[in-house]
Amino acid sequence: MNIRSLTRGDGVVIGAAVLLLIASFLDIYSIEGAPDSADIPTLWGSGPVVLGVVLAGVIGAALVVVSHAMPQPRKVAGLDLGQFGIAFTVFAAWCALGNIFDPAGAFDNDGGLDTVSAGLGLILALVATLVMAAAAVATPLLPALKGTLVPAARPAAPQPYGGQPQGGYGYPGAQQQPYGGQPGQPGQPGPSFGGQPQPGQPQPGQPQPGQPQAPQQAQAQPAGDFSPFWFAVPVPRPLFAEDGSPTPIAELAPGTWYLAVEQRGANLVAQTQDGRRGVLQDTSGIQRG
Repeated sequence: MNIRSLTRGDGVVIGAAVLLLIASFLDIYSIEGAPDSADIPTLWGSGPVVLGVVLAGVIGAALVVVSHAMPQPRKVAGLDLGQFGIAFTVFAAWCALGNIFDPAGAFDNDGGLDTVSAGLGLILALVATLVMAAAAVATPLLPALKGTLVPAARPAAPQPYGGQPQGGYGYPGAQQQPYGGQPGQPGQPGPSFGGQPQPGQPQPGQPQPGQPQAPQQAQAQPAGDFSPFWFAVPVPRPLFAEDGSPTPIAELAPGTWYLAVEQRGANLVAQTQDGRRGVLQDTSGIQRG
């Protein structure tokens, strides 16, 4: 599971679920004329409310969030977990609305319980389930709710000359050797950011003192060569096998940095943290590190 793939809509769903749990410990009824010391049950005192409102809402919120945090959607009876979660949240809101209109149920059919109305717990439960259902349904439709809940970390600034690189694989601030380049000799400064030689270093294609001149073919590579770079995707994107298979081998999640190792036309060959390589066909809107 990757929490960086959660959206702002998922954050609203989580907040509504927390509000629903808080409301479940408040009064289910409001009785006119009852003293402050009256022992009024909470939402947990009513089985229909617990099953139809509290548990249905919490389970629906959990299914929605888990389905978005998983790299591959899980399906049950042909429907993914997110669709089940949306159905649970809508059902919880519908049940909460019914309990608001008739909190005492069948006991007030004879007109003897006119003083009983919905308590604070029921009212907050209705608000929480309505917000939860609206966020679950609207997240795939509204761009404002599709944004990532935890934004990707900005790449670190280039290290100054003589500084030590930090981080390892998966950290965009770590210094990378230019594609096709050779690492510097011990005791000698390597190429600076952007591949420009430092003062006192021999220019590309010039022999070093005491060394024979290299053949023309061993001189600097053309400037147009591809250089690997770090990037992040704005929304989940499938990564396909390099052999052209239509089945994705992985899914790139927002908030995680991946390494582009090769360019094939408009596509990128990307490498994941676990070493898998594949072709990213949709490169629109990617963020370079």
